[in-house]
Amino acid sequence: MKQPASEHLILIVDDEPEILRAVRAGLRAQGYETETASSGEEALRLASGRAPHLVILDLMLPGISGIDVCERLREWTNVPIIVLSALGQERQKVKALDAGADDYLTKPFGMDELTARVRAALRRQTGALPEQQPSSFTADDVEIDFAARIVRKAKQEIKLTPIEYEILRFLTQNADRVVTHRQLLSTVWGAEYSEETQLLRVHIGHLRQKIETNPSHPRLVITEPGVGYRFRTPD
Repeated sequence: MKQPASEHLILIVDDEPEILRAVRAGLRAQGYETETASSGEEALRLASGRAPHLVILDLMLPGISGIDVCERLREWTNVPIIVLSALGQERQKVKALDAGADDYLTKPFGMDELTARVRAALRRQTGALPEQQPSSFTADDVEIDFAARIVRKAKQEIKLTPIEYEILRFLTQNADRVVTHRQLLSTVWGAEYSEETQLLRVHIGHLRQKIETNPSHPRLVITEPGVGYRFRTPD
């Protein structure tokens, strides 16, 4: 079913006019509203003027790079970011994830796969919690308000990306239980990501930097070697 055209605004950033046209046409056919930018500078200007619900961002841009755009966006927004990269840019993809991107696609890609990832990212951003889940969670000095999607550490609000929030939500709603890599990947990203353990490892590292007092020696998000992770509630 198509989304109402006004419900989600997607910003597409790429310096190749044919890709801009193709992605814009494909998303509009699915009912999404779109804006396009051909440079990092233009992307930042558009994003600050009318906040998009999702950004599709090429890594190789003239002027400000896609990675720099990611970092700049993450200074003030948690908008989902899907980066586009060429074959052979594995290091660039990792840098983009480190800079705050939520997902990536390798060129060339199909519109069906892109729109599926767009839908998944938007669901993570706006999906409601099941009614039976608790409305809040507290462990140590970390507090989570699930209804408002707000996380605080030592009473100060901290900004998580949509991916980081979903990882934390799933771990805390299974607190003190081991959650496997496959369970986390399938729940947060989807079943097609069930083997992407490196992707998960990067985002766990980011989450620890934000909620752990000493990220090098985590007390809350514990690694279960070869299995997965566990959110430990302190005694």
